[in-house]
Amino acid sequence: MNMSEMISPVVRNIPPSGIRKFFDLINEMKDAISLSIGEPDFDTPWNVREAGIYSLEKGHTHYSPNAGFAELKEEIARYMKRKNGVEYDYKKQILVTVGGSEAIDLALRSLVSPGDEVIIPEPSFVAYKPCAVLAGACPVIIELKAENQFRLMPEQLENAITPRTKVLFLPYPNNPTGAIMPKEDLDRIVEVLKNKNIVIISDEIYAELTYAGKHISIASYPDMKDKTLVINGFSKAYAMTGWRLGFACGHPDLIAAMTKIHQFAIMCAPTTAQHAAIEALRNSDKDIEAMTREYNRRRRMMIDGFTKAGLKCFEPLGAFYVFPSITSTGISSNEFCERLLMEERVAVVPGTAFGNCGEGFVRACYASSVDNISEAMSRIHRFVKKYAK
Repeated sequence: MNMSEMISPVVRNIPPSGIRKFFDLINEMKDAISLSIGEPDFDTPWNVREAGIYSLEKGHTHYSPNAGFAELKEEIARYMKRKNGVEYDYKKQILVTVGGSEAIDLALRSLVSPGDEVIIPEPSFVAYKPCAVLAGACPVIIELKAENQFRLMPEQLENAITPRTKVLFLPYPNNPTGAIMPKEDLDRIVEVLKNKNIVIISDEIYAELTYAGKHISIASYPDMKDKTLVINGFSKAYAMTGWRLGFACGHPDLIAAMTKIHQFAIMCAPTTAQHAAIEALRNSDKDIEAMTREYNRRRRMMIDGFTKAGLKCFEPLGAFYVFPSITSTGISSNEFCERLLMEERVAVVPGTAFGNCGEGFVRACYASSVDNISEAMSRIHRFVKKYAK
């Protein structure tokens, strides 16, 4: 039997993640500096780790309810009201998932049928398009522009909507660009959407990491709450990537459908992580504030470093990435990253990993130490000097 022929053509035709390639390469290089993976270099706050350890000591190692512990969902509801001013019934409108990525997959499988269209603004998180394809949907790509600071423009959205449009991804604060959607821009997007039967998947995993005011959720608009699914989690803000815990908040019917798939595919999110997350939501606001201040310092360092190296870089105001243009070097994004890694031992990610319109850009993550960023910027400056035209 030829096993490769047995694999679904849909799966076979999905390219592997452009991020993991560089992650795997750098693991083989002892002297390399990685600015490639979007993972906090901070440890999970001690009180959160302690809560997880205590839950193990108490023998809390069994299944949780499918949708998550009630105590955790209550804390999530309080968090959403405190941070976004949006009220959710923890019994019917919140689902605890294995990271935000599972929530994305569940939402699409719950919503779309073959032939439905899913609008995806790009550059954006690598999982949106493959998950849409795996769910049988047709991805419709909106190419975001640097001159608009990678914000979604209402006229772009209007032009992308058709009678088959079922879902819109709203990926802000944005990975990989660090772009945000200020209220005046979000107001215009709401005007486009408020009378349309389109579900918005608002990926707010970086909502806590903003540097010019507070994040505004589209779910906070009265006309938008029932048609918006908010996806968030603990990986980025709480430095809990390995705990694999996320959550979704939305209409009871959609949460019920997602929970049904979750029951069969996953059963429940990790019990230890859920106990730790309860503590995180209750007592870790100050830890988030401290990490965000440090990210902001590193953000300014990296913007300054790329600018001095002669690479044009708009100011990102969210997440922990910068997205400089490398067109002045005359080489492609993929070639730039490969040469930088081999010649200077610095790993960044080609912009094309996040969509074809990412050509001419690279993503660099500043969730790394100040010393690493400083040395990496020196190496990048030297590298760009060799290739700049």
